Amino acid sequence: MKSKKGARAATILLRRKLFLRMFAAGLLVGGGCVAVYTLLRGRFAQSFVDFLEEHFFLKWQDSHTIYQFVFRNNLDKILLAFSVLACVLIFCAAFRAVAGYITRVFGTVADSVASLTGEAGQAEALPHELAFLQDRLDRCRAAFEDRERDARLAEQRKNDLVVYLAHDIRTPLTSVIGYLSLLDEVPDMPAPQRAKYVKVTLDKAYRLEKLTDDLFEITRYNSQSVQLEETWVDLHYMLLQMAEEFYPQLTRQGKRAEVRADESLQAYADPDQLARVFNNILKNAVSYSAPGSTVGISAVRCGRSVAVTFRNTGKAIPKHQLDMVFERFYRLDNARSSNAGGSGLGLAIAKEIVLLHGGTITAESENGVTAFTVTLPDPPEGRAW
Repeated sequence: MKSKKGARAATILLRRKLFLRMFAAGLLVGGGCVAVYTLLRGRFAQSFVDFLEEHFFLKWQDSHTIYQFVFRNNLDKILLAFSVLACVLIFCAAFRAVAGYITRVFGTVADSVASLTGEAGQAEALPHELAFLQDRLDRCRAAFEDRERDARLAEQRKNDLVVYLAHDIRTPLTSVIGYLSLLDEVPDMPAPQRAKYVKVTLDKAYRLEKLTDDLFEITRYNSQSVQLEETWVDLHYMLLQMAEEFYPQLTRQGKRAEVRADESLQAYADPDQLARVFNNILKNAVSYSAPGSTVGISAVRCGRSVAVTFRNTGKAIPKHQLDMVFERFYRLDNARSSNAGGSGLGLAIAKEIVLLHGGTITAESENGVTAFTVTLPDPPEGRAW
């Protein structure tokens, strides 16, 4: 709406400029006609008669008669011819001026557009009557610069992630090779020891599989190739089931999970994908919560949306990193260790799934309490519960 108003104002200003120029040209033509008329009726007549008398030795009466036949009787035609000639000259001059002005404007616009793509340097400012276009070009330039900066930052984070994942993959892979080598070199190894090595090797192989799956998942969600199968989901039951699945891991660390949600609370989502979101967030909360603490899970309805919050107590996330924990190629420093149990892609995958549902996911961390909130919108009116 603002750009339309700016374009309308610029059009009015350009019309005003052209009108003033054409009005000035009309004044020039009218003034010229008056001047010619006055000249032919006044001093020009006397000068012409005197010229004939002095140079051609004609009598005053004869000279005056010639003036009458040549100029006085044809005054209207002379004025018309002069007006036409003046109009043509003024039109050509005005056309050249307007064409030059428009050409300069388009040239400046072209330079500005070229500067957006890096094909030219800093372009000149547009005329003040095109300030709305200058504003849009400046905003486009700023947006392109932000995107370019974000792309470079994402590329750097991706490279860092590759280094971290290479380390994460190398560690279990080295263990797998080491234990398999021992099993190969000692065929008569005692059964209990062999079973122990086989179990450790299998755990490390599962770890490798998990890292590989996460890499495939983030690529899959990023390409938006996932087709959601949305339906009404019993949130209370899903969250209780999620807490029970993490019970063994929580118990080993002296932790527990507490679910607070209305038994009738429902959300419109893809059950499998939503379970993956909650699983990734809860895994993160369990991994980075303090020993012996409680992980709180709550869900409430807010108008035509549902908000699910996972809250844990532990080391707080710095404020400047809160918005970056969901980025695809960003990992907190304390998440680089494989001992934390994740590859660093879980929250990025959760964000991609939530966005596919048209929802939002946010993080807050203060005074040692970190909370992740997922908001899911209801479907359009008319869907049955």
